Amino acid sequence: MDSEATLEEKTLNVGGCKCQALIHKSEGVPVVFFHGLSYTIHIWERIGVTEHLVEKKVPFLALDMPYGLKSNCQPKTRDPKTNITFAAEAIKAVFGNQAPVVVGASLGGYIALNYAATHPVKGLFLIAPAHAFDNDELVAAYKGFKFPVRIVWGTHDSIISGEEMRTLADTLPNAKMLVYNGAAHSAYQDQPEWFKRDLLELYATAE
Repeated sequence: MDSEATLEEKTLNVGGCKCQALIHKSEGVPVVFFHGLSYTIHIWERIGVTEHLVEKKVPFLALDMPYGLKSNCQPKTRDPKTNITFAAEAIKAVFGNQAPVVVGASLGGYIALNYAATHPVKGLFLIAPAHAFDNDELVAAYKGFKFPVRIVWGTHDSIISGEEMRTLADTLPNAKMLVYNGAAHSAYQDQPEWFKRDLLELYATAE
């Protein structure tokens, strides 16, 4: 039963970083959101996905991340290890040892891939993840990604190529590429209804 039907915004001071977070607690596998470089936790509110998950009684945690240019987070750093440590401790503080479904956009997708290489996850939902093949150690870990993965790419993306995303989908053992026609790099903003539908479809396979 859902013990808390409201969305809570609070500051999390964990892993050496102090950052804002949106939290919805409920029963089930939690969803964790990592925004893109130029965004904050409020992007997920603007496209309606947080409201949608509250309605569906899906627990989630949206984090302002230390790498974010506009995030309400101190200190700021793009160091992957610092961001992953912060995320891991934030997830543990809110949801204990539950393995989450992780959503990551662009740079957040890169952090999500690195997180999944070192921590248990139930699934990954990635929107045009950056730097997917820049780190040999990370690429070597991909063969162990047995959980379901969805990779969203917009046909008008001028930053990440469709060829790279298809290669990533082919490299990961249990991945599917989703092409959003007419969408740009932040494809979830251009097609929020598709994004919500596809996220819940992945979520259903990860429970």
